[in-house]
Amino acid sequence: MNRKQLVVGLVVLAALVAAGFWARHRIHFDFGEFRSQLALADWWRIALALACIYAGYLIRSARWALLLRHNQKIPLFSLVGTQVIGFTSIALIGRVADLVRPYLVAKKTRTDLSSQVAVYIVERLSDAGAMALIFSLAILQLPQADVVKGISHSAHLAALNQRFPLFAGFLFRFGGLVLTLAMALFLVGIRMGGEVIARVFEGLFGVVSKNLGRAAGHKIRTFRTGLDTIRSFADFCVLTVLSVGMWGLIATAYLETMHAFVASPVLATISPAKCVLLMMVSGGASIVQLPILGWFSQIGIVAAAISGFFGASPEASTACAATLLVVTFLGIVPVGLVWAQFEHVSLRRIAAESEHASEELTDEA
Repeated sequence: MNRKQLVVGLVVLAALVAAGFWARHRIHFDFGEFRSQLALADWWRIALALACIYAGYLIRSARWALLLRHNQKIPLFSLVGTQVIGFTSIALIGRVADLVRPYLVAKKTRTDLSSQVAVYIVERLSDAGAMALIFSLAILQLPQADVVKGISHSAHLAALNQRFPLFAGFLFRFGGLVLTLAMALFLVGIRMGGEVIARVFEGLFGVVSKNLGRAAGHKIRTFRTGLDTIRSFADFCVLTVLSVGMWGLIATAYLETMHAFVASPVLATISPAKCVLLMMVSGGASIVQLPILGWFSQIGIVAAAISGFFGASPEASTACAATLLVVTFLGIVPVGLVWAQFEHVSLRRIAAESEHASEELTDEA
């Protein structure tokens, strides 16, 4: 870790230690009950959940290959290794390794890194859209009482609900979908007139700093290049089906993992809609992923959400949150480490190389 990451890590560690001391005498936690929850879990369901996650990596490979096909045709599943090693790097090194996947794809296909970063951006946007669609459809199935309870856990939404309850409910149910549609319209604008928009942003931000203006223009042109991978309505439909299908598998993995905790009636009978709500909380907790320390902060956030939203015991909530982390995030690590050995890839070196290469791209802009 560099100095900045070390400082952030130490701050997070101090916060976790402080939270542990604060909760020590305020929250009763029975470690015997925690072990019992894990021992009584249905591990066949957990294995099925892990299989869903592994299947998602096959879809990721096929999706990336399809996004490349207008420039270079490659077998659909030839990029599985880049996806597996890339997410293993993120799990062990943190979000600083986010560009390992496009870097590995660029090396494997012998293409420019900038083109793969563009594909990565489109992939991330399609993920956001698929998640927003699944979330909005799931929230429609929740009773109004559960919606109000969900709103109460957000200080901003709770304050808004006091003054404008109908608007707060609409924002909670459809906010993600509306934001995704707005992003889609923005991207259509970039696809149709990206160069004009890049020049406008260069002028606006250039008033503050010429470097900032150039960087803004470069980002927009990169977006424009990435969107060139979607050249027809059929391309868009294929991308949508693959993205929604993949996130459907991830949602199934969450549901099966929660249903595996048969000793907790709340978790064993949780509805798919409530499970998707938890999935969104977990996704938000993983946005800033620190090495190792981030695992514990994510377990704490997800456990608090399970206990607060659904009323499960602290022991069952923590056991479920830890298992979800292993299944959905860390389960790929053993496969990735073995795959990296066969590919003669050093995770730390490839993460440093990808970060350095991305910095060079920014400097060239």
